[in-house]
Amino acid sequence: MSTIEPRPAPETTAFAAPYWAAARGHRLVLQHCPRCDRFQHFPRAWCTSCLNDQMEFLDASGLGTVYSFTVIRRTANPAFAARVPYVLALVDLDEGVRIYTNVVECDPDDVRVGQRVRACFEDIDDEHSVVLFAPATDTES
Repeated sequence: MSTIEPRPAPETTAFAAPYWAAARGHRLVLQHCPRCDRFQHFPRAWCTSCLNDQMEFLDASGLGTVYSFTVIRRTANPAFAARVPYVLALVDLDEGVRIYTNVVECDPDDVRVGQRVRACFEDIDDEHSVVLFAPATDTES
């Protein structure tokens, strides 16, 4: 039985450091603009709606809906070769932002558009974790 190599560690920018620190603690946070009350993802130096440069990070519910997805059955990236097949998805979070992620903890062929999902985390090493999504239970939806 072969073991799957860890995912490549994310490159962290100054703007995204709070996001990755929260992920390491198995928390999903989103960048929020206190001026226009909008969330955004991925983290940036300013709000993409009103250009406010005083952004904050707030805890997210961790719940969302699969907007679109594809099942990767052949990958050009050797770091992910042992993971095929896997699901690359766009998930609409309940906070109103859409993120790229993987849907895990289920058969890739069981993922559906409109499916409710919840955040889960994969530890890469002692310093990095990534946010993934798994099917939500009826009580989590």
